[in-house]
Amino acid sequence: MRKLLRQREIVTDDWHYLGEESTLGSDSLIVPLAELRDNSATWRAWQGRLGVRIGPADRVETFTADLPRLAVVAIEFPAPSEGRGYTQARLLRNRYGFKGEIRAVGLVKQDQIFFMSRCGIDAFELAPGEDPEAARHALHLFSVSYQPRRASLPELS
Repeated sequence: MRKLLRQREIVTDDWHYLGEESTLGSDSLIVPLAELRDNSATWRAWQGRLGVRIGPADRVETFTADLPRLAVVAIEFPAPSEGRGYTQARLLRNRYGFKGEIRAVGLVKQDQIFFMSRCGIDAFELAPGEDPEAARHALHLFSVSYQPRRASLPELS
C-alpha cells in the first residue's frame, strides 16, 4: 500500500488511481484530467469520492466547473525543477477557493515539501527512496518565510 504525508501525518493512502487495483472496498478514485473530460457523464454519475490528476501543462481554468465534485486534485511534479504545480496549487486555493486535498505526486523530494505547503499543497506522495519521516520534519525546518502566507491557505499544524 502506498504511504503519503497528509496534514503532517504519515498515512496509508485510501485513494487509488484509475487503472490500479482498488483496495478492498475503496470507492475513492483519482482519474487523469483527460479521462475526466472525455467521459464527463460517467464521472458525474460516479457514486464514490472523485479526484483528478493534472500535469504541468494542464490549465486549472479548464476544470473549475468540476471542482465542487472533486475531493482531491493531484498535481504532478515530473522533475524537481518543475515549478508550474506551485502556481496550480495557489490558483486552486486562492482564486477558485478549492477546499479539498491538493496532493503533490511524482518526483516529490523532501526539500520541496515546505515550499509546496506554502502554496496550499497539503498531501505529498513522495518520490521513491525519500524518507517520509525526514519529509515530515522538513515541514518544520524554517520559522521565517519571505512570502507571506495567504489567509485562504489551510494552516498545517
